[in-house]
Amino acid sequence: MKRVKKIERIEIATDELEALLARAKAKLSADDFSILRKFVDSMAYLTRLVEDKKTTIRHLRQLFFGSKSEKTSKVLPEDSEKNVEAKPPQAAEEDAGKEKKKRKGHGRNAAAAYRGAERIQVPHASLKPGDVCPECSKGKVYRQSEPGVIVHIVGQTPLRATVFELEKLRCNLCGEIFTAQAPKEAVKRKYDATAASLIALLKYGSGLPFNRLEKLEGLLGIPLPASTQWEIVEQSADAIAVVFEELIRQAARGEVMHNDDTGAKILAFMGKNAANHPGAQASPKRKGMFTSGIVVQDGNRRIALFFTGWRHAGENLEEVLKHRAAQLGPPIQMCDALARNLPGELRVILCNCLTHARRYFVDVSANFPDECLYVLNILKEVYNYDAIARNEGMSPSKRLRFHQEKSSPHMEKLKKWMASQIEEKKVEPNSGLGKAIAYMQNHWEKLTLFLREPGAPIDNNICERMLKRAILHRKNSYFYKTQNGARVGDLFMSLIHTCELNGVNPFDYLTALNRHVKQLTSCPESWMPWNYQDALAGKPTSDQQ
Repeated sequence: MKRVKKIERIEIATDELEALLARAKAKLSADDFSILRKFVDSMAYLTRLVEDKKTTIRHLRQLFFGSKSEKTSKVLPEDSEKNVEAKPPQAAEEDAGKEKKKRKGHGRNAAAAYRGAERIQVPHASLKPGDVCPECSKGKVYRQSEPGVIVHIVGQTPLRATVFELEKLRCNLCGEIFTAQAPKEAVKRKYDATAASLIALLKYGSGLPFNRLEKLEGLLGIPLPASTQWEIVEQSADAIAVVFEELIRQAARGEVMHNDDTGAKILAFMGKNAANHPGAQASPKRKGMFTSGIVVQDGNRRIALFFTGWRHAGENLEEVLKHRAAQLGPPIQMCDALARNLPGELRVILCNCLTHARRYFVDVSANFPDECLYVLNILKEVYNYDAIARNEGMSPSKRLRFHQEKSSPHMEKLKKWMASQIEEKKVEPNSGLGKAIAYMQNHWEKLTLFLREPGAPIDNNICERMLKRAILHRKNSYFYKTQNGARVGDLFMSLIHTCELNGVNPFDYLTALNRHVKQLTSCPESWMPWNYQDALAGKPTSDQQ
């Protein structure tokens, strides 16, 4: 066997390396030195990654070669067609005859997509319905059901300001001053309800920090200090807090509940133990902080809730479920298999995320390509069936029967295959593949609940997507300063994302809440995203009837 030459380790300080590069720059052309400069910078970055104990081989491989996508075709591109059951000849011929549809990819939207646009009807200048056709002089013209459309987009500042200059007149004899009467819009509060809605939407919906918004508005001639922006959204949050509380109460009666969490930071608590925080419902030894996301399915409605603080996802779900009526029975809970996601002693019908189990096989696919491809292709079929059920809008009972007919044989085949791998000692139990199989076997009943319980979801993807809003905020703003700041952020992110899940314009919704604060206090259940339009129109909502 050929002996591998030992690589000599070189210790060199940053100053010495820069001096070396400076000498090389004098000898090399500009293009050659640019390549050398990039290579040295890359080596320095790679060294820092290797020294970091959190960096894994998979992360390094993805950095240099791999895609972040977990699709089978991306994970194992060369073998993605293997182990797929052959289609019937007739189906194969039909597929061959079809031309693959090309993605448009032009980045433009149809006029119907502009739901928030002002719509102006433009009548014909010389004709109206019933007039004689000017072309043939025999027929009569009639109105088409679809009008011609032209989209015109203009730019504007995020916030607009109006300065009212009231004329003043002074008597030259008695000195009395007469000031023009202010218009109605000028005597209202300085910051309109729309200002609070937009600032909250930019900050907690799009991750734009207050300081960045301050600079943008300053460039556009509308100076608004970051501290003032915070005061505006804090006052708005205090005024509409009853709606968030009602949202929690309505979420407690949901049928399916997804939960998960991600790391968070509250600056006032950094370096302190949880026991030193008054009112914290956490272990005295816990130092971590979390932003928990809970997505609740209640019929056709979806509710999103964010909670930031010492509690983890299971404890926050437990607090929500305390509002649940006993006669409703236990809901279905979807989460990964971490113990901290469970709601204490409160009963739920627990199911685990199949995507999470699948990810274990994705992580070791480079070392066990054939075995992992077999698993991924089976799960691909199950996900395809779930997509069909979702696209066709199947009821929970119909979806259950569909999965039992289509997906159950695939899952049984996978179960037998995993058992044979372990029993026949084809796989080392302590290997990456062995651990992936063990995880799926240990949680099999919870991973396959969708084959036995109507309405049980197949994965927790909706909650993971929801948490991206909190992650975006964390990447841009890094932390909350106080627990009160986290409370305000949780409130607005919950309302904004609930609007998004239910197809409601969050700006219009927040503005309506800010303009009807007195009505909210007396009847918050009438001001949910799905029924606030009825409250504005004075109609009784479904929750009132």
